[in-house]
Amino acid sequence: MTPETHIAVLCGGVGAARFLRALARVVPAQHITAVVNTGDDTVLHGLRISPDLDTITYTLANAIDPERGWGLIDESWRALGALQRYEAVRPQGSHAGGTWFGLGDQDLATHFYRTARLQEGARLTDITAEISRAWGLDFRLLPMADELAPTMVSVNPDDDPGTDGNGLISFQEYFVRHRHSIPVRKLHLGSVSTPPTPEVSAAISTADIVVIAPSNPFVSVGPIRSLPGIDAALSTRRDSVVAISPLVGGAAIKGPAADMMSAFGFRTDAAGIAEVYRDICGHLVIDEVDGALSDAVEETGLSATVTNTMMGDPMVDERLARATLTAAGIDL
Repeated sequence: MTPETHIAVLCGGVGAARFLRALARVVPAQHITAVVNTGDDTVLHGLRISPDLDTITYTLANAIDPERGWGLIDESWRALGALQRYEAVRPQGSHAGGTWFGLGDQDLATHFYRTARLQEGARLTDITAEISRAWGLDFRLLPMADELAPTMVSVNPDDDPGTDGNGLISFQEYFVRHRHSIPVRKLHLGSVSTPPTPEVSAAISTADIVVIAPSNPFVSVGPIRSLPGIDAALSTRRDSVVAISPLVGGAAIKGPAADMMSAFGFRTDAAGIAEVYRDICGHLVIDEVDGALSDAVEETGLSATVTNTMMGDPMVDERLARATLTAAGIDL
């Protein structure tokens, strides 16, 4: 690895945040660009919420709540609690004052700042850079797009009578309100008609390698891939793209990835992940538990690297980061 080596990482939330932290153990943070999913972004209480950007920011700043994996440590919830006063008087059909989405008192400050800057006409890309500097980060965090490009989820209307009649709900309603407990029929990615920022396009095309973090391939990585031109850019440099499987032993470390793999017709294991990424990725890092799946991964056209992917121990994290870079041809 040379001092000029740069790495772009396609990111969702918790798993990506932990991998970025691991990567910084072996690569200077200034050489890492995180391209972050904003399909999860939403507007609540008039505030622009960017869950994946904030989870990554707080994790890299060592300010994340370690038990929840999201939000800030030592958080308080007085504002959210006070909103419950208005539950009984809210008219039917109104979304005012909802309390199903947790916004802590300290966390609100980030959303206040982001929303005010957007109202001033600033780009989300520039606002994210400002927030990163405020938290003392050396990483470059890029939202995948400056425009709001929400992911919507089709479910059975009987599972959520509050849908639009066609079974369509926002991703946050599916993920947070329903705790991703209801089956998904289809995803509607707002990113398919949203241009990536010039910074994102440049990061993907000029990085020495691109890493797909251990994130949900459909709702975290999928929105990034669906931006016009991104899959084409990745496929042209497929041999320098490496992914880390978010499934270990057929289960997701966190979230509904395994359920979605099954719902969309893929194997619920590392070989299924290889199938999802086969057109844009040349290498897959899988956990030691799944070592027996190496041949099945390689049958899809990807090389397989086996290591411990269960992050949390600094030594394990460093080995994972090194194995990921080595898989894509970076000499350490």
